[in-house]
Amino acid sequence: MIVSMVMMCMVSYAQDIRNSSNMIIGKIESDGTVHDRSNMMIGKIGSDGTVVNRNKMTVGKIERDGTIRDRSNMMIGKVNSDGVVKDRSNMQIGRVKSDRIVVNRSNRMIGYAKDIPTTYTAVFFFFKLFE
Repeated sequence: MIVSMVMMCMVSYAQDIRNSSNMIIGKIESDGTVHDRSNMMIGKIGSDGTVVNRNKMTVGKIERDGTIRDRSNMMIGKVNSDGVVKDRSNMQIGRVKSDRIVVNRSNRMIGYAKDIPTTYTAVFFFFKLFE
């Protein structure tokens, strides 16, 4: 339920994505446009969950239940309502905490994404759809 509600909210303005050293490694704008650390547009997450790369080719999809799919429509992971991120084998690979701190499977902080929907943050950090 929480993931569904998060999917429906849009970022209110451009928000930085930071690594554990507090360096900006990306940005997501209010329209879902995703930028890398050099401010180059690397993709976009549509309001329907469709993920496209810089060439506007569909590379994935975020479903309302938090399931993440690749360009072949294969399930590559899922973001649970509590922020736990799992891979295609249902193994926990990380978590986006309620304070938007992102941790890996060892609970080590790998980044921070304030005011960005949990699923968007997980796609950026764990599923690398924009590469």
